[in-house]
Amino acid sequence: MIGRPQDSRQRIIVALDVADEAGLLRLVDVLHGRVGMFKIGKELFTSLGPRAISLVRDRGGEVFLDLKYHDIPNTVAGAVRSAARLGVSMLSVHASGGSGMLRAAVDAALEGASAPAIIAVTLLTSLGPADVDDLGFTGQPRDVVLRLAALGLSAGVDGLVTSPREVEPLRRKHGQDPLLVTPGVRLAGGAADDQARVATPKKAVRDGADYLVIGRPITRDPDPAAAADRIALELSEDY
Repeated sequence: MIGRPQDSRQRIIVALDVADEAGLLRLVDVLHGRVGMFKIGKELFTSLGPRAISLVRDRGGEVFLDLKYHDIPNTVAGAVRSAARLGVSMLSVHASGGSGMLRAAVDAALEGASAPAIIAVTLLTSLGPADVDDLGFTGQPRDVVLRLAALGLSAGVDGLVTSPREVEPLRRKHGQDPLLVTPGVRLAGGAADDQARVATPKKAVRDGADYLVIGRPITRDPDPAAAADRIALELSEDY
């Protein structure tokens, strides 16, 4: 099972938010060795299916399969078994699927010879206070994140997906044990795009994030390799 990153490059998970094989290969070929992992999400997986995972792994890359499973326990357990057979290192489930679903995902991951880390999504980084109200949750986004995090950890998940804004309170409450995977990372002065709760890479790591999911600040840069190197160098100052 994947553990904590050992250097600043390993902290970076690049989001392969592309829709075709050519886009995937371009990014993996220039970024492999410069980052720790590649995230395959709904757009790419819907386009290429399991082949997307094979293409990354054949080039020596590790995969975070970010499909955010959210279904009845039996269905999610079956999906986790399939993902484990494909050799992913990490995969995401929605904490709001409930403790039964979360336990089923954890148990299914442990059945194989190589167990992927199960990471529970708390609250999407695109959601702000007004969205939380619309969904019927009580309290501010941080309150919702803390409740869902506790639910996931009590079910045995290995870590949590949370915005940079909630990293510090999660560390304060749960210590160093859970892996914290943080999207919503933006460079200083960069656009937030469709994210509502963001922070810079260095701020997220100083607050306690283990892994940073970074997409557009790297993939849309004219030189993705140089962009990844700049972020890794900035983070290395804290090692």
